Amino acid sequence: MPRGEGIPQVPLAFIGGSGTFSLDLPEDLGLEGVEVLGRDLVYPTPFGPSPAFKLFSLPTDPPRLVLTVKMHGRMPGVSWGEASKRLFWVLGQAGVKKVIAEGGVGSINPLLDPLDIVVPADYIDFSLRRDVHLSEDYLLIMRQPLCPSLRAALVAAAKEAPLNRVFDRGVYLVTEGRHFESEAEIRVFRQWGADIVGQTLCPEVYLAREIGACYAGIYLVVNYAEGVVKPWEHKVLKDIFFEQAEPFARIIFRALMDLPLEDGCACRDLRKDTLLRPENIGRGKRSSG
Repeated sequence: MPRGEGIPQVPLAFIGGSGTFSLDLPEDLGLEGVEVLGRDLVYPTPFGPSPAFKLFSLPTDPPRLVLTVKMHGRMPGVSWGEASKRLFWVLGQAGVKKVIAEGGVGSINPLLDPLDIVVPADYIDFSLRRDVHLSEDYLLIMRQPLCPSLRAALVAAAKEAPLNRVFDRGVYLVTEGRHFESEAEIRVFRQWGADIVGQTLCPEVYLAREIGACYAGIYLVVNYAEGVVKPWEHKVLKDIFFEQAEPFARIIFRALMDLPLEDGCACRDLRKDTLLRPENIGRGKRSSG
């Protein structure tokens, strides 16, 4: 694929979701020393124009550059999987090595309540967005899908906030959306061992591994899944959407400033060159001698 022109070299990416959608980040947080370096940055990709990025720097020593998009880079008239391809192609060209995502989720585990924070360790992909990739160059091993060092940074930042319970493990069940799930589906998902349900972790976790980046997500429980505890109320969802966005975003920005930039995990070793290449045809033939 062609190299991206004009794409800055950036170590970090933050993929915004529904949990921070109501904010203009990073401006609305008013964090001292955070500087916006570029807005509405759209880049050509082999799949079409990218979503609009924002570039900002964090007041670390040295300053950390971060690329961010809103709502997982969703674009009008473009499928979710296709938009994710364009998003991660740019992140790959930018040399991003650490990706943090966020979102609002429903609780399948009845012990989880709205306003709880979950940093999951694994996932189940029930979506239809499985055949989403940038090339056919790699074999992706999903043994450790969510980076333990990024997860640790997210959990540490979340535990500094006094208003939320924080869970440092769990299984995220990915559905296709955009509708919510039925009660029968949720019963099945609970039997499978899922704790939360949402619509965005896949294919992002695959694409992050494909570009050689660590990936982890932090999720705010915004409602009970159907048939769990009690019927959820749209008013409660709306209140969380607007009132919890700022404290939730502050947790994420704390993690972005504190997370280790050096590799302290095995994530990159879980991407292997594919063996399914034309030059390998015939190499498995045994000698006749």
